[in-house]
Amino acid sequence: MKIVVDIENTVTERNGKLHLDPFEPTNTLVMVGILTDTGEEYQITFDHADKEATENGHKIVQDLLDKAGAVICHNSAYDLMWLWESGFKYDGAVFDTMLAEYVLQRGIKQPLSLEACAERYEVDTKKQDTLKYYFKKGVTTREIPHDELVSYLSADLHATQQVANKLMYRLNSSDASLMDTVLLTNQLAVGLAKIYCRGFKVDSTALEDVRDQYETERHLLVESLEMQVREVMGDTPVNLNSPEQLSWVIYGRKVKDKTDWVTAIDPYMTGSDFKEAMAQHTTRLYRTESTQCTTCNGYGRIRKTKKDGTPFAKETRCVDCDGKGYLYTDTDKRAGFCFVPPSPKWASANGFTTNKMNLQMLENTAKNKGMKEAERFLRNVRRLSAVETYLSSFIDGIATHVKSDDRLHVRLLQHRTSTGRLSGADPNMQNMPRGGTFPVKKVFISRWSDNNFGMKGYILEADFAQLEFRAAAYLSQDKVAIEEVKTGFDVHAYTAKIISDAGQPTSRQEAKAHTFAPLYGASGFGRTKAEASYYEHFTQKYKGIAEWHKTLAREALDNQKIATPSGREFAFPDVQRNRSGRISHFTQIKNYPVQSFATADIVPLALLHIDNLLGRMKSCIVNTVHDSIVIDVHPEEKNAVIGVIDKTNKELSSLISSRWGITFNVPLLLEAKIGYNWLDTKDVI
Repeated sequence: MKIVVDIENTVTERNGKLHLDPFEPTNTLVMVGILTDTGEEYQITFDHADKEATENGHKIVQDLLDKAGAVICHNSAYDLMWLWESGFKYDGAVFDTMLAEYVLQRGIKQPLSLEACAERYEVDTKKQDTLKYYFKKGVTTREIPHDELVSYLSADLHATQQVANKLMYRLNSSDASLMDTVLLTNQLAVGLAKIYCRGFKVDSTALEDVRDQYETERHLLVESLEMQVREVMGDTPVNLNSPEQLSWVIYGRKVKDKTDWVTAIDPYMTGSDFKEAMAQHTTRLYRTESTQCTTCNGYGRIRKTKKDGTPFAKETRCVDCDGKGYLYTDTDKRAGFCFVPPSPKWASANGFTTNKMNLQMLENTAKNKGMKEAERFLRNVRRLSAVETYLSSFIDGIATHVKSDDRLHVRLLQHRTSTGRLSGADPNMQNMPRGGTFPVKKVFISRWSDNNFGMKGYILEADFAQLEFRAAAYLSQDKVAIEEVKTGFDVHAYTAKIISDAGQPTSRQEAKAHTFAPLYGASGFGRTKAEASYYEHFTQKYKGIAEWHKTLAREALDNQKIATPSGREFAFPDVQRNRSGRISHFTQIKNYPVQSFATADIVPLALLHIDNLLGRMKSCIVNTVHDSIVIDVHPEEKNAVIGVIDKTNKELSSLISSRWGITFNVPLLLEAKIGYNWLDTKDVI
């Protein structure tokens, strides 16, 4: 028997955020709706303001789950999480209509709500948007009139069932090639729901220590930047949080009239036309000197008098200095670092762009030209942006979403990216910087760290070594790349040597940012001369990868789609060859197969295998970030868990080959590190 399941629950607002999960003590399961494939429908009430709980409600739901051969949900991870945390058991098959539709979209993202899916498949949801109406009035889910809530839930159940039927018809006919991808995606949804339920323990004291560390660094960076701004701009105050004012410092130019500027700039105009537009619509800036306004004596506000000579009750802004207290006059010295935007694509509505990528390019330009102060300024601007992101996204994000059990219940999403790669929310742990130096990692510890017997649990991270490069080596069958993998050739050290030999001393760690970048369409544009030399070298060295990229382009042109050996597909309906011979969407065409096969297929396969091998152990998977799997290890199971990773390493190639019927001839390796927190880990494999 197949059953459709949907749940309704209360929501808690805390720290300015809505918390929809069962880990909030005030959240409750209000109702469970179940629709069988024979047409039987159940609305079981558990917690409603004006309706008693259904008699034997828990038994009714559990009996139906026990009889089910498959459970159909729209966003199964959410429903499973609520069912499990409410005391229900289910470990059978799942069909998630949201995820199935996501796979069938082949990388072309469209809305995935039940309403949107129903509309695309011409399914009548037969419901009013009852919940939004009541939520706007401040009514909670358990306070919505019971009959209306039943009607709403029933409509969702029937819509989900009809959408599921439409999806299964496609998967059994025209889209049968995607069936295995849908199955793997559904299996992973169950695994991610388990991770969500388990939670990752947070050391609140360590979290505040890291907050202090970053706030101190932010203060020092702001102090340094303000000093540099004063040196290159003069006395006029500059708000570095304003992209427009930051562009004044970088480019030394200011737009005269923003409306005229936007009209004058065409992203595809010639370089000479762009220079002419800049000359006409922007003005050069000069360093300023300040003098105290004599009208307000530097106060910025004055108290005017009435006709009879008595002062007004309130002060007004000084018109002469515009409320600033000082008058600023231009000197004959150019202001700012006077960078020249290389193309009209660098123009913005307020002047010129200051995004992360362009700032990195400008920093490289400064390095090439020996502009030490400009290089330092741009480096500090980028670092300040990173620090502020770490504080808001990670420190504040973790503090906001950690629960009363002192755990961050890691929310991982399968449907946000085009490639199938996971994203995250509350906070997005997938944005955590790579490597073993990110201080935030130290706040994550084992749930057994407070063991009464004096034993401490461990955190083990199993990280795939060069997974995407190895995936590319297999996909392209590049002989050089395969040989390097098999012999253990240190590709990062090689990259560092190429860049260093070109005149820019570079460490192995620094080189990592460049080694595999050409795989994803990156070029030497905007790099230093030494770095650019490596990008040219990459194509010459890995001729098989370069040829495979061309093959992918031809496949996209011929079929308007490309496919991976796992069966995952990506559509490119608008792909074309332009007059210069270049292929549109070429970056995505090169990027998608590698990224998806590696992190959307191989990593989930390994994660599910490890989760199965852990079996009845107390140790459990608590997170996954890109190509790594994080395990909370019980103090008595350290060696056993290391053994699981070792066993997985031996079985990886055969797992891939048996799953997708391919001969995977490139060795894969999970490198394991273990320690008392996520940061301070040491190699064990």
